Amino acid sequence: MAQSNRYFRFSKLSEARFRRLVKCFALDLTATQSAKLTGISARSVNTIFLRIRSKIAAECERQSPLDGVLEADESYFGPQRVRGRCGRGAGGKTIVFGLFKRGDKVYTAIVPNASKAALQAVIRGRASLASVINTDGWAGYNGLVDLGFDKHFRVEHREDEFARQTNHINGIESFWSLAKRRLARFCGIPRHTFYLHLKETEFRFNHRNQDLYHVLLNFLRKDPL
Repeated sequence: MAQSNRYFRFSKLSEARFRRLVKCFALDLTATQSAKLTGISARSVNTIFLRIRSKIAAECERQSPLDGVLEADESYFGPQRVRGRCGRGAGGKTIVFGLFKRGDKVYTAIVPNASKAALQAVIRGRASLASVINTDGWAGYNGLVDLGFDKHFRVEHREDEFARQTNHINGIESFWSLAKRRLARFCGIPRHTFYLHLKETEFRFNHRNQDLYHVLLNFLRKDPL
């Protein structure tokens, strides 16, 4: 007997209703907004959205290493100010490392700290040795040449240097701004789901020039919930 919903196995939702829900997800509507538009309970919408995000995160991790001209940077997500301290000094922040291939896509990873070992472990696994890597002057990027990345260029933000000809990290910094604006809409994301929201933001960015609704339908048809 054929499945009644090719995108969501063993679901009581019809394909038509499920596609409407995917449309809401593609439009980046909240679970509450989506529930009102589809007539599906907010609890069920939240559960389905969580499962879609889990599929998206797994797909992001399966992507091939980046090559070409890359920008590497780390950013801090969480409260802007905690007990009078802001920025890197504020507690409760999640550290995210990112690699951005200019004009193309981004890869993000949550790291335990901004140490050389933590950052370079991601770079080794996610960047081709033939890549051109641009970073700021943070000590965590020292020694990339010793790892085989012999095209490593820096800009020294501490010296008010933000670009040296084509050497800059403006692309990844723009992504950080976009990601923080988007995630702020959720008015606080639990730590245990932050990774999924982060990877969803990465996925949306990487498909920014495509019809996300059809991208998601094709994706879920091949790998149903």
